[in-house]
Amino acid sequence: MSLNIDLVEMGHRLAKVPLLFDPGARWSYSIAVDVQALLVETLSGQKFADYVRQHVFEPLGMRETAWRQPDERLPRLAAMYRKSEGKLARDPDANTRRLNFHDNRLTGGGFGLASTVDDYMHLARMLLNSGEFDGARILKQSTVKLMSTDQLDPRITERLFLPTKGSVGFGLDFAVRVSQPQKPEENRGAVGEFFWDGAASTLFWVDPSNHMAVVFFTQKMPFDGTQHHDIRAAIYGPTYLGPRGD
Repeated sequence: MSLNIDLVEMGHRLAKVPLLFDPGARWSYSIAVDVQALLVETLSGQKFADYVRQHVFEPLGMRETAWRQPDERLPRLAAMYRKSEGKLARDPDANTRRLNFHDNRLTGGGFGLASTVDDYMHLARMLLNSGEFDGARILKQSTVKLMSTDQLDPRITERLFLPTKGSVGFGLDFAVRVSQPQKPEENRGAVGEFFWDGAASTLFWVDPSNHMAVVFFTQKMPFDGTQHHDIRAAIYGPTYLGPRGD
């Protein structure tokens, strides 16, 4: 996707692309969250970046989260590494700063922000606390409940890579654990937790039953799910099955 177009132009281009399948027929990773960003712009009358800053970042005290970062923060940007044939090689710095240290027009709903662990944890704690953090109400409790509830019809059996994340369904922008781990090699976790991960092997999850939010940042490509298995085993213990969903 070009970074030199805005969300409106993205929507115009997307409207000309045929569907891969009928809605509700299967689950696929897509630019759906970017379409949600366009919807926010349309309904609010504000640019998406302005809306998010006003209604999410500022109330949550996420002072260092943005699509376009100030140039003086460049020395703090983590380098990106790629693993190939058992060795790590540093990505060219020009590639790493392309998203956040250029004047791009596209502010995607599903990608493109640069942040800190502390800022991200503010967001995770807000979700853990049913939409509120330090007195700032960002989402209604019922909205968080809806977002963290599996929305997939059991008849939808084609789910791309989603089954590799364990016994999960999908809510509104989160994977949702619907049953205890079924296999020893599956990630540890609790029924009702919701989470998502990133291309550089990052991960965050919210576990309401244990009143816990976790943010795990790395900068390694390609995606490596073994790290998620290890960090979860370290937190829960290798045999943890968690509270049942009944």
